[in-house]
Amino acid sequence: MNALETDRLTIRRVTTNDAEFIFRLVDDPSWIQYIGDRNIQTLDDAKSYIEKSFLKMYSQYGFGLFLVALKDSQASIGICGLIKRDQLEDVDLGFAFLPEYWGKGYAMESARAVMDYGKDHHELSRLVAITLWEIKRRLAS
Repeated sequence: MNALETDRLTIRRVTTNDAEFIFRLVDDPSWIQYIGDRNIQTLDDAKSYIEKSFLKMYSQYGFGLFLVALKDSQASIGICGLIKRDQLEDVDLGFAFLPEYWGKGYAMESARAVMDYGKDHHELSRLVAITLWEIKRRLAS
C-alpha cells in the first residue's frame, strides 16, 4: 500500500521501526482501558507485537491497522485501519490515538480515507465498528 493522504494526515503501514510509537500508544492508560492490556513492557515487545499483529494481517489480508501521522510534521499520532477478526463476519474499522490528539477530527478524517481505501482496493462493501457507545448501550439493555 502506498501512503494515503488527507488534507492533514499521512496514513501508512506500520513497520518495526515504529516500535517506540506503538509502545507509547499501547502503554497509554486510555488504550489499556478501552482496548486492553497487550502486556508490552519493552521496545522488543512492541516490535514483536507489530510483527505478530500488524505485519501478519498485512500479509494475510493486504490490509490492517495503519499508522496515522500529521502531514506537516510527520509526527505519529495514532493508528486507524481495517481488521479482520475471527469472531466477526465483516471487516472491522478500528482506531486509537494518543489523547493529546483527541477532539481534533483526526479519527474521522483517517477513517474516511481508510474506508475509501477498503472499498477501492479490497472491494469491501460493508464494514463494522465496535464503539464504546455500543458497548455501553449493550450493557444497559
